[in-house]
Amino acid sequence: MSNAAGPTTDSGSSLPSSSLSPSENRIFKKWRKEFSLLTGYGIDPGDRVFTINRRNCERWKKDLLNYSPSVQFMFKHLKQAGANATPAHFPCMPCDLTHSGGFSPDAGAVVLCQGNFLNKKHMEHTIVHELVHMYDHAVFNVDWNNLRHHACSEIRANSLSGDCSWGREIQRGILSFSKQHQTCVRRRAVMSVMANPNCPDKESAERAVNEVWESCFNDTRPFDEIY
Repeated sequence: MSNAAGPTTDSGSSLPSSSLSPSENRIFKKWRKEFSLLTGYGIDPGDRVFTINRRNCERWKKDLLNYSPSVQFMFKHLKQAGANATPAHFPCMPCDLTHSGGFSPDAGAVVLCQGNFLNKKHMEHTIVHELVHMYDHAVFNVDWNNLRHHACSEIRANSLSGDCSWGREIQRGILSFSKQHQTCVRRRAVMSVMANPNCPDKESAERAVNEVWESCFNDTRPFDEIY
């Protein structure tokens, strides 16, 4: 039995790529790469994990951008606000394990952290969360260096995206029956503002969230109510 990683002829010997035409050679290399990814032979384990994570991210992203009602709803209102999002604005990229996504105001893009999603519903919540940031940036001209501006958008994004649903909190190992949604929104907003380079400490993040809490938590635009 041959141990070769590449495709073989009927005799079991490796097919020499040099004997193929350029177009056939491209097909051969693509097939060999696919085989390597499926079997693990002939590819670095890190590269294999990277590629599998990228494939899963791209597949889920395509489904959600095309069929998720909440994502489609946000696309509609972003377009009305003059910020027309396309699949190119949602690159799948590796991130550290503390993030599932992020909005880049300068690039007008939403990074999706491949390999960091528990399931497709988690990705859907992340996309809607970042689209709320994109919407705020387009409609309210957010100054992301201003902690109060940042806090307001984080409150809205966490509240409206599904990030603070009871099921998501259970997945985080947090079980609460008293004002669970509000507690989650506040906690996650403070954490996000703390990561702002202009935030000196946790107390400053908490103060920014508290100062804008009432008006921003009650502002569900463009939704009619909390999603």
